[in-house]
Amino acid sequence: MRKKCKEIWDSLKLIWEFDKAIIFISVAMAIVDAVLPYGGILLSAHILDELAAGKGLFDLLPVTLGVVGGIFLLSALRSFLEEQQIVHVELCGPAFYTKKAKRTMTMDYQLLDSPMTNAIRTRIENDNNWGAGFYSMIWMLPWLISRVVGLFTAIIILIPLLLDDTLFRDPLALLFLGLFALIILANSIFHTRLNEKFQKFRDSVSNTPSFYGYFAWRRPDYSSGKDVRIYDAKHLIRHYCEYSFQQDEVGDEAFTRTYTKYQSINGFTAGMASGLLMTLSYLFVVLRAIAGAFGVGSVAKYAATIYRFASDLSGTINAFNEYAVAAHRQESTMEYMNIPDVLYKGTLPVEKRDDNQYELAFHNVSFRYPGSEEYVLKNVSLSFKVGERLAVVGMNGSGKTTMIKLLCRLYDPTEGEITLNGIDIKKYRYEEYQKIFSVVFQDFKLLGFPLGQNVAAGMQVDEELAKACLAKAGFGDRLATLPKGLNTPLYKDFDPNGVEISGGEAQKIALARALYKNAPFIILDEPTAALDPMAEYEIYSTFNEIVGDRTAIYISHRLSSCRFCDQILVFDDGCVIEMGGHEELLANNGKYTALWNAQAQYYT
Repeated sequence: MRKKCKEIWDSLKLIWEFDKAIIFISVAMAIVDAVLPYGGILLSAHILDELAAGKGLFDLLPVTLGVVGGIFLLSALRSFLEEQQIVHVELCGPAFYTKKAKRTMTMDYQLLDSPMTNAIRTRIENDNNWGAGFYSMIWMLPWLISRVVGLFTAIIILIPLLLDDTLFRDPLALLFLGLFALIILANSIFHTRLNEKFQKFRDSVSNTPSFYGYFAWRRPDYSSGKDVRIYDAKHLIRHYCEYSFQQDEVGDEAFTRTYTKYQSINGFTAGMASGLLMTLSYLFVVLRAIAGAFGVGSVAKYAATIYRFASDLSGTINAFNEYAVAAHRQESTMEYMNIPDVLYKGTLPVEKRDDNQYELAFHNVSFRYPGSEEYVLKNVSLSFKVGERLAVVGMNGSGKTTMIKLLCRLYDPTEGEITLNGIDIKKYRYEEYQKIFSVVFQDFKLLGFPLGQNVAAGMQVDEELAKACLAKAGFGDRLATLPKGLNTPLYKDFDPNGVEISGGEAQKIALARALYKNAPFIILDEPTAALDPMAEYEIYSTFNEIVGDRTAIYISHRLSSCRFCDQILVFDDGCVIEMGGHEELLANNGKYTALWNAQAQYYT
C-alpha cells in the first residue's frame, strides 16, 4: 500500500511539474461530479418533507427552480471543464515526452548504449502498450478525485444521522451498521486482491514478445523493401507473422478467457454487494423513520446517500487501484529519466589555442563494455602529435572504433588513463573537451532538416562557410543543383519536398559537417566507404589541404589510403601490434604487410 501511495504521489508531482492548471481542473471536475447527484437527492427529500407538512406547489417552486438551476449551471461548468481538460492534456502529455526525449539526448552515451538502459526502454514500451501511457494518468485523475470527494460529501450529509443519540441505543440499528461495515470491508478486500491478481497476469502477458506486433505496429523502413523484393523474403516474414499471430491468438484467447473470468467475478460480486447495500440502506432508514428518528423526506435522503456512500467507497478503492496501476506503469519511464550519469564531469577549462598545440596520449588503456567480461582494448599506449596524419587499420572487431569512442569520452577507460596535454581528460569540462573533436562516425546520422542546418548542426548557419566545407568535401556540384540550396530539406521525414540523397552524398555532407566545426582534431571512421573511386581519389588527393593544420585520425579498411599518413597503427584483438610509416611497416613483414598484400593484388 505504501508503495502504491508513493507511486501515485510521484505521478501527481510529475503532472504538477508540467501543468499545474490540469490539477485544478481535475479537482473542479471531481467536485462537480461528486456534488451533482446529491442535488436531486436533496431536492427530492425537501419536496417530500414539504408535501408532508401540507405545503403547496407555489411553496415548493422557489427551491425547486433554484436547485434545478444550480444543477444546470453545474452541468454547463462540467462541460466547460471537460473541454479545458482536453486542451491541457494536449499540453501536459507532450511536455512529459519531451522531457523524456531531452533525457535521451543528455544521457551519458555509455549509459544510453548499456544493456541496463535497453532493458528499461523495453519495459517502457511494454508498459505503454497497455494504455495511453502518461495520458492515462491525466484522464483518470478526475475519476479518482471525484470518488474521494463523493465519499466525503456522503459522510457530511450522513453526519446528522450518525450523531443521533438514539442510534447507538438501538440494537437493530447497530446490527445494520455492522452488516454495512462487513459487506463494505469484505467487498473492498476481495476486489483489491482480485485486481492485484489480474494485474500480475496482465503483466506476464505484456512481457511476451510478438513478431506480428513488431511488423504490424513498428514504423516500417522503406529501404528494407528492396531486400524483401529481391530475395523474395516476404515468405520468411509471413511465416513469422503468421506463427506469431497464431501465438497471439492463443494468447489472446487465454487472455480473453481470463479477463472474462475476472470481469464476471468482479461484476457478480460488485452487483451482489451493491444489491445488499441498497436493500440494507432502505431497511435501515425505514426502521429508523418508524422509530421516529426523522421524517419521510429524510428516508429518501439518507437511503440514497448511504447507498452512494457505499458505492463511492467501493469506487474509490477501484479507482485507487487502477490509478496505482497506471502510476506503476510510469515508474519505468521515471526510472529512465532519473538514471544518474556515471561519467565524471570535470571542472578544468580546455585551453583555447590558435596554434592547435594539443597532445593526446593513451597510457596503458584497457576497456570492456558494460555488462561484458571481454576486453575490447588491452593495454593500449600511444600518443598523437600535433598536426600528424594518423591511420588506424585492422580487422573488424579489433578495437579501432572503440578507441575513438574512448578518445572522445563517449566511454571512460576500464583501466589506465587518457591525457590531454598531460592532464587526465576526466578533469576537463565534459562539453568543452568534446568541442576539440570533429568526427565522422562509421554509422553517422543526418537529420530530415535543411542541408545547411545539417552541416552546422544548429539553427544558425554561416552560409559561406557551409558552402566552402561542402565544396571541400566534394558536394559542391550537387549543391548547385538543389532547388533551395542550403535550405533544401533532406529526406521526406518532415517535408514532402525533401531531397533523397545517396549514401555517398550523405558521407560527403557528414565530412562537411566535421570540417565546419573546425575542431583541432578531426577523426574519420571509414569516411569514403560509400564514395565512388573518383570521389575517393579527390578526397585523398586534397586531404592535407582539407585537414589543414589539424591532427587527423583516419580509420579505414582501404590500405591504399594509408600511404599519405605520417604514422599507421595496426590493431589486432584489442592491441596495437605495429606502429610506423607505410614503408617501415611493409619492411617488417608483419600483420600490416599481410593486409597490404591481400589488397594490393586488386590494384596491380
